[in-house]
Amino acid sequence: MGTVTHMSRRTAVAEGVLVVNKEAGWTSHDVVAKVRGLLGGVKVGHAGTLDPAATGVLPVLVGRATRVAEYLVDWDKEYRAVLRLGETTDTQDATGKVLARMDPTVVREEALREVVGRFRGPQRQVPPMYSAVKVGGRPLYKAARAGETVERADRPIIVHELDILAVDGRDVTLRVVCSKGTYIRTLCADIGHALGVGGHLAALERRRVGPLFVEQALTVDQVADQVAIGTLPRHLSLHSSVVAWALFSSSRRSRLIRSPIRWPSAHCPGT
Repeated sequence: MGTVTHMSRRTAVAEGVLVVNKEAGWTSHDVVAKVRGLLGGVKVGHAGTLDPAATGVLPVLVGRATRVAEYLVDWDKEYRAVLRLGETTDTQDATGKVLARMDPTVVREEALREVVGRFRGPQRQVPPMYSAVKVGGRPLYKAARAGETVERADRPIIVHELDILAVDGRDVTLRVVCSKGTYIRTLCADIGHALGVGGHLAALERRRVGPLFVEQALTVDQVADQVAIGTLPRHLSLHSSVVAWALFSSSRRSRLIRSPIRWPSAHCPGT
């Protein structure tokens, strides 16, 4: 349970880690701004940006919990992604312009499984042009919007687990457990390219960030409801165990490239 730090007429303003289930259409900044407004302007941040079209776990940090943000962003993440074969887009996801189309029916299941298997483990990944990564002090997305292509250095990532959950025509549903800095849309585009038909990320849900699972998350509307009735503090955690997980994750930073942390269950430790 979170620690109450201030009382207002509407609700007790608490502090801790709030697990938000971000809905499509919201930016991570939108969620932070909304929560900050609901809590009367207290300090609020987040640990791990989600693209507007993506859904799922967004750790929102309230009050003193913002101090552990640098540790939380190092946690491994789990996603459910839909790879759409046969279409290449300029953003590597469904929001972009289609650059090329190919027949995905030429891809056989055994070839799909073999190629997907190549993307497990440590690897180098080139960040997409439509990203906040800066080159020469300028965000790549600004260059992309200006029609420019910038030379980007690849970065080390690790895909701890990569499983095919379902195949429905041209759509392949994947389960991905990966390290910080992994772009799932780039992973999908790279798999499509390796298969020779192209591909892009059609849908994305973040199922877990470290020990924070989507099953325990609240939508923004649910957060507002909890604030209105004064029960939000029970959904916030600032337990020593959560901070311990963060610090433990940070201490293993150099080892994350070799093995993921095994989180115990679909519940935040200590809750």
